[in-house]
Amino acid sequence: IHLSHMEDMPLSHSGPQGTHRPPWKQWLLYSPIVILLFLCSFSTLILTFLPLKTASEPCIAKFGPFPSKWQMASPKLPCVNNTADWKLKILRNGLYLIYGQVAPNTTYKEQAPFEVRLYKNKDIIQTLTNNSTIQNIGGTYELDAGDMLHLRFNSDHQVLKNNTYWGLLLLTNPQFIS
Repeated sequence: IHLSHMEDMPLSHSGPQGTHRPPWKQWLLYSPIVILLFLCSFSTLILTFLPLKTASEPCIAKFGPFPSKWQMASPKLPCVNNTADWKLKILRNGLYLIYGQVAPNTTYKEQAPFEVRLYKNKDIIQTLTNNSTIQNIGGTYELDAGDMLHLRFNSDHQVLKNNTYWGLLLLTNPQFIS
């Protein structure tokens, strides 16, 4: 093999000079950009016509730690109603921050497995099963008036109530423009 032949070989097998890519290849190249621009425009329109308004009155409710009782920040404009220990009824639609801390009783050695569940109505929205360390519970949830929230333990003796609490904070109220 002579090196002079290799110098004259083309590096790629491109078509004749001046040819263009087929239209379907251009479509594959530009379609993600078009879709991204469409989604950005659509979400801007939604946020323009459905703004979220920060809650005007603070609405905070907290249960625990021991001695356990519900504490409300503003009893004159409540967003929740305490129905029982560890249980709340939502009175106002909105975006809520649910927060809490569960301290397991590491000396508990009975049959029931350690399990703490946060319910919205009859649906489980979070479950804790680690009984070796203090854990956080909660998150941000859109709740409607009439929703029931309940923090339930497999056994009351599985948690240290002097170190366990939960609560919620109303972040925003949806406001529709008419």
